[in-house]
Amino acid sequence: MPIPAAIAHHLPAGQAARALSVGRAALNEEARTATLAFASETAYERSWGIEVLDVTERSMRLARLQGGANLLVDHDTRDVVGVVETVSIDADRVGRAVVRFGKSARAEEVWQDVLTGIRRNVSVGYQIHDAQLTGRSGGVETYRVTDWEPLEISIVAVPADATVGVGRSADTQPNPPIIEPVLPAHKDTQMEPVIVVERNHAADISKIAASIPGGATLALSAIQRGLTVEQFQAEALAAMATKPLPSSDIGMERREVQRYSLIRALNALANPQDGAAQRAAAFEFECSAAVGQLMGKTARGVYLPTDVQKRDITAATGGTDGGNMVSTDLISSDFITLLRNAMVLPQLGARMLTGLSGNIAIPRQAGAASAYWVAENNAPTESTQTFGQVTMTPKTVGTFTDISRRLLLQSSLDVEALVRQDLATVLGLAIQQAAINGSGASNQPSGLLTRITPGVIGGTNGLAPNWSHIVALESAVAVANADVDSMGYLVNAQTRGKLKGTSKVASTAGFIWEPGTTPLNGYRAAVSNAVPSNLVKGTSGAVCSALIFGDFSQLMIGMWGTLDLLADPYTGSSAGTVRVRALQDVDVNVRYTESFATMVDSLSA
Repeated sequence: MPIPAAIAHHLPAGQAARALSVGRAALNEEARTATLAFASETAYERSWGIEVLDVTERSMRLARLQGGANLLVDHDTRDVVGVVETVSIDADRVGRAVVRFGKSARAEEVWQDVLTGIRRNVSVGYQIHDAQLTGRSGGVETYRVTDWEPLEISIVAVPADATVGVGRSADTQPNPPIIEPVLPAHKDTQMEPVIVVERNHAADISKIAASIPGGATLALSAIQRGLTVEQFQAEALAAMATKPLPSSDIGMERREVQRYSLIRALNALANPQDGAAQRAAAFEFECSAAVGQLMGKTARGVYLPTDVQKRDITAATGGTDGGNMVSTDLISSDFITLLRNAMVLPQLGARMLTGLSGNIAIPRQAGAASAYWVAENNAPTESTQTFGQVTMTPKTVGTFTDISRRLLLQSSLDVEALVRQDLATVLGLAIQQAAINGSGASNQPSGLLTRITPGVIGGTNGLAPNWSHIVALESAVAVANADVDSMGYLVNAQTRGKLKGTSKVASTAGFIWEPGTTPLNGYRAAVSNAVPSNLVKGTSGAVCSALIFGDFSQLMIGMWGTLDLLADPYTGSSAGTVRVRALQDVDVNVRYTESFATMVDSLSA
C-alpha cells in the first residue's frame, strides 16, 4: 500500500529518525560493545500528525541491520565508528541491538565518551514504507507505521526530548509548510483526506541528483525542505565546491598525516639507488600505493594522499602538530587552499571542484516553464522546465619546479611548507591559464575565452578600450538576464594600465580604472597575465588583449583524484637541482555562457 499522502508530502523519501538513551549497565568495556534500545512504540508527534512505530517482526524490515549496518555519529555516513552485531525484537515490543565500536582514533573518542556517560543518546534512521490512519482527535491524525526499515543507528549529541530515559534526535532542517487535509463536510462520510499541494519538484530534483556525485543525500534534504529545482541546483553546486569527494582519501589517522613527509618522498624519487632514502620513504610509498589501489591507477611517481593535502602544519610548543621540530612558528595552509591562493579566479568566485571521481555532469536549467492567458473555465497549456547538463572529463596538466638537492635533505616544516607552496603556485598558474584561454585542442580544456562569443567589438583592426566598451560589456550580460551581485572583471596588467590612464569622458577628470576595492564602475576586478595580450584582429598583429566581464561563479574548474609527483634528477644535475613534475587531472567548463561578455580586440600596449 502507498504511504498516506499526509506523510508522503512531508517525508517524500520516507526517512525519519527517533532516539533512545544508552544505559551504562549495557556496556561491555572489554568487548567494546553496547546494547542499545533503538525503537519503541512510544507515540511521537511530527508535523504531519502522531506517529507510532509498530515494533514487531512482521512490520520491521531488519535485513540492513542484521547484515552489519554501520554505527554512525549524528547520521553522518562519513563518520563511521562501529558496526551493528545483532538485532532483536523483545516481548516488551522494543527493538534492541548490540553494537561494537571500532578502534580508529575517532571510534575510540566516541567510545570513551559513551563509557563516561557524556554521549548517552542513540538515534535510529529509518524509512517508512507503509502507515495506517488509526485515529483523529482535535484535528490531529494518528498513524501507525506498519511497514518500516531501520537503515542505521547513530550516536547523537542533541536529542529533542531526553525525559524518562527517552530522547529523540532534534530536527536538523526546518519542517516544510504544513498542508492541511480537506475533510468531507459530513462527519459520517467515509472518505480519504484530499491533500492540496503545489507542484512537486521531487522528480526533477531526483533526476538532476542522479548525475551529481553524492547527489542522493543532497536531493533528500532539498525535497524534505521543499526547495525549488533552481534552489537545489545552487545548493548542490555549492556543496560540490565546498565538500569535495574524498576519492583519494585513504583514511589516515591524525598522527599518520603528521608523520607524512613530502620531502622524504621526493628525495627517494630523486635518488632511486640510495637504499637509505628508499627505506626512509617507505611509509610515503605505502600511502601512494594505497591511493593507487583506491583510484585503480598506478602512480607515475608518487601519489599525494588527499588526507595530506588537507593537512594544516602548525608548529607550536610541542605535541603532534609539529612543535619542537622548528624554531619559529609556522602555520601552513592545506595544499588546496595554497592552490586557490595562487590563482585570481577563485577570488572572483570561480568554483573549484576538487577530489572528483569519474566524469561528472553539472545541472543547469536550459529552459523555463511558460505562462499562458486563458479564457474562463479553460485550462492552461501544460509546460515544463527543461534541464541540461554541463559535462566535465579529466585532462592531464603537467608542470614542474626545480628544487635544490640540498633542500631535499632538510626535514623542517619550513621546507615542507616552502615546497608545497612552490608546487601549488606553478600548478595553480598552469590551471588558471587553461581556465581562461585553454584551446580545447591538444588535450587542453576549453577555457573561458574559447567558449564565449565576443560580445563587444572594438574595431576592424582592434581599438583602445574606452568607457563605451565597459558599458557595453555590462549591458550584454544584463540583456541576457544574467547579471547578479557577484559580477566582476578579469584583465591583464597591460589593460589595467591602459584603463588607469583613460578618462571616462574625453578632457574630463575621472579615469575608467579608479583606486579602491571595486575599481571598474563599481565592480571588483582581478589582474592576471594569463589573460592573453597577443591576440590578432585584422592587421593589428599579435598585440590585442582580452577583457572579460561576468559572473565568475558560473566558471567551473574540476580536479580529479590527487596530485602525482615525479622527480627528475638528471635535467638539472649540472646545477645541482632536482626537477619535480606535478601531474593533475583537470577540466574546465562554464555553466551559463550568458553570464559572461568579452572583448578580445583591446589595444592596450
